[in-house]
Amino acid sequence: MPYRKLGRTSDQRKAMLRDLATDLIINERIETTEARAKEVRSVVEKLITLGKRGDLHARRQAASFVRKEVADAENNQDALQKLFSVVAPRYEERQGGYTRILKVGPRRGDGAPMVIIELV
Repeated sequence: MPYRKLGRTSDQRKAMLRDLATDLIINERIETTEARAKEVRSVVEKLITLGKRGDLHARRQAASFVRKEVADAENNQDALQKLFSVVAPRYEERQGGYTRILKVGPRRGDGAPMVIIELV
């Protein structure tokens, strides 16, 4: 199975992964379901690799995926700016494996397995 459909249509799934990836870049740690975390991990790792390249083409490729407007007023820092100036230089010597998934237990409402995904 190449990827998880997560019970959504393709445009809804892409929008959700964009939002999760942007939130993870800004907050560096989010809590979500295990399936979503495993899917967003591959997206974020590719974005960080683009950030490590750092050229104009990589910046434009990342800008086409990362959300520009963040609804959270306290974290008004641009996610793309943070990706290229803060996050990517941190992993300059690292060859992949930029995220960590920690299991926290089932969700109270429906018992879905919840995890915390964070940047290492």
